[in-house]
Amino acid sequence: MPIQVLPPQLANQIAAGEVVERPASVVKELVENSLDAGATRIDIEIDKGGAKLIRIRDNGCGISKAELAMALARHATSKITTLDDLEAIMSLGFRGEALASISSVSRLTLTSRTAEQAEAWQAYAEGREMDVTIKPAAHPVGTTLEVLDLFYNTPARRKFMRTEKTEFTHIDEVIRRIALARFDVAFSLTHNGKLIRQYRAVSDSKQRECRLGAICGTAFLSHALAIEWQHGDLVLQGWVADPIGARAVTDLQYCYVNGRMMRDRLINHAIRQAYQDKLGDHQPAYVLYLTIDPHQVDVNVHPAKHEVRFHQSRLVHDFIYQGVISVLQEAGAETLPGVSAQAPTERWQPENRQAAGGNHFSAPAPARNAGSNGGGSGGGNGGGNGGSNGEGNAGGHGGSNGGGNSGGKAAAGWQHQEPGYQKKEGALYRQLLQTPELPAAREASSRPVEPKSARAQPEPEPTLSGHSESFGRVLTVLHNDFALVESRERLALISLPVAERWLKQAQLEPGEEGLKPQPLLIPVRIKMAKPEREAASRLASLLQQMGIELEADGQHITLRAVPLPLRQQNLQILIPELLGYLAQQPEIAVRQVAQWLARHAVTERPHWNHSQAIALLAEVERLCPQLIKSPPSGLLQYVDTELAMNALKHE
Repeated sequence: MPIQVLPPQLANQIAAGEVVERPASVVKELVENSLDAGATRIDIEIDKGGAKLIRIRDNGCGISKAELAMALARHATSKITTLDDLEAIMSLGFRGEALASISSVSRLTLTSRTAEQAEAWQAYAEGREMDVTIKPAAHPVGTTLEVLDLFYNTPARRKFMRTEKTEFTHIDEVIRRIALARFDVAFSLTHNGKLIRQYRAVSDSKQRECRLGAICGTAFLSHALAIEWQHGDLVLQGWVADPIGARAVTDLQYCYVNGRMMRDRLINHAIRQAYQDKLGDHQPAYVLYLTIDPHQVDVNVHPAKHEVRFHQSRLVHDFIYQGVISVLQEAGAETLPGVSAQAPTERWQPENRQAAGGNHFSAPAPARNAGSNGGGSGGGNGGGNGGSNGEGNAGGHGGSNGGGNSGGKAAAGWQHQEPGYQKKEGALYRQLLQTPELPAAREASSRPVEPKSARAQPEPEPTLSGHSESFGRVLTVLHNDFALVESRERLALISLPVAERWLKQAQLEPGEEGLKPQPLLIPVRIKMAKPEREAASRLASLLQQMGIELEADGQHITLRAVPLPLRQQNLQILIPELLGYLAQQPEIAVRQVAQWLARHAVTERPHWNHSQAIALLAEVERLCPQLIKSPPSGLLQYVDTELAMNALKHE
């Protein structure tokens, strides 16, 4: 088949596969466009769970007639023009894909009017070339987007849609999340002609709490502790529930970064670590708004914009951890009944590990920020900066800052950051870490989990090197695979692939009880040669101890379960190779099998980032402490800094 350019409709349908997962995805994209256009009222009408009709009406700035056709074109937007704009995004949409993608898998009609126009105009895209037809219409200032028969021309996608009730539940959750982010905007949600939700625009703190109670429930509101925490340009506001208000599931965990609703593992881990052993198996409940310089966060890492990447992830992690734990301490939060305070639960890959040094957010902010500490009033944080209506829409700024003045001072200063901002912030970070003394009161509140005996002793001078049971503090990642660490005033390089292999081996060693088998959703049936089948039969008990369940079936072997560390592997390749290896071994021990699997089951990574290196070494320190005292060949190599310093002294 020759190489050819895809037709516009097919290209848009491929893009729709990333942007439009279900009707709730359409609602999210269109409502965010309305917020970018400065709308203060948004009405959402849904029929048949969104499969039949999705209609979004707003009172934003609208789109002029001259730009209406371009609004439905792919990669057309007024929100960014240069790469510099992409590196400091404050609008919720910016790629210019949403309207084009949605129109390619539905019958989309766009009606809009600006304040300068005497009449409204309506655009409709149809045909293989996605030609846009424009005609006059009656409409007030603002925009209405009507999406009919979603996935009508892609039946493979339509059959994966769930029931009407399930799809509407997802839409309802999207509106709840957005309503928590923008207290200054009124929302109404209608399903099959019946008004389901109505949130009026609010401004003062008491009204915000009323909306919070309407969305999260009165039980959350009764246990909610307000947060106003600021350090430099980082602002954390919102509410966290005390341990008594914890829940068994994660249905009340809402976090926002610059007004964008987010599901971020780093933020969730920092909050969970702040609660430490107060919750047991329960989950913390919170509604938090993080305001950060847009230059310090990358929002362009996920097609649906559900994830972000922080340039200084450790900085953000420590900041959130310190903010939440300070509020819990000030409120005298009790441990959840039935949870032992003396037996802290194991936490997932603790990034803010003790070995990496002290938490510098326990130190007061530098003098240059003393006048601005305290942040804005609690509440939501607005994400839209006006922009335009639609991913491909053109128009003026709506100028709407949401969330009741949340972090307004910090946000206002971002528009005029000089290019050296990141270098200055990095210098400040190092300065805080090297602060020789901390005030006694703040010092006491920064060590909530230290035993009393440790607090009674004189506090040594903070250092960057960590304690002896550690590889040290991760400084950076070199050449994608090597972590540069500092320990006891020495620098060392650690091979991350080798560290991962040792960690995998520790996870695969079964111990006395054996590894727990994880059943496969779809068993893997593999045709095997006679030696491999005999090896599987001969070593059945050993494989069972490893958590690998095999079932013989003539010339085939069916794999029904594997241990958790192997779930993400290509089992159709790994298991035949394992049986081939076992067939060549007359006698073999469990440890040898774990070593072989660790070498052949390492996840392929194009490169490691800083946070991944921290998480990996934390797990290695926890599961393989013997590697710290006697690192094996190929894992760790110290760097000769004396040679470099002597060379500099003689210059």
